[in-house]
Amino acid sequence: MLNADQWATIRGLVAWLDSENGRSQEEITLRILKLSEEAGEVAQAWIGVAGQNPRKGVSHTREDVADELCDVIVTAAVALTSVLADPAGHLDAKLAKIAARSGVNV
Repeated sequence: MLNADQWATIRGLVAWLDSENGRSQEEITLRILKLSEEAGEVAQAWIGVAGQNPRKGVSHTREDVADELCDVIVTAAVALTSVLADPAGHLDAKLAKIAARSGVNV
């Protein structure tokens, strides 16, 4: 879960994107599609950790993977903030449902 300062940063990023690109349906769609791009970069980094590309060998570190995963989290939070007025509340509720479903008590 993101803390209050992190959500403030996300809101700042959304405000910046809104001022640069607007918040049309097309812009929101592109913000959502950006998640696919970021997820692909995670996969590419993990392939690089495993050395699965014979041409490149081991080309990434776990820190590279962590950086890419953080990009996914930020991109998802930006997209969520772009479509909902209370993204933090929604994430909290969803996480609670997932925890309950899996039997995790917090």
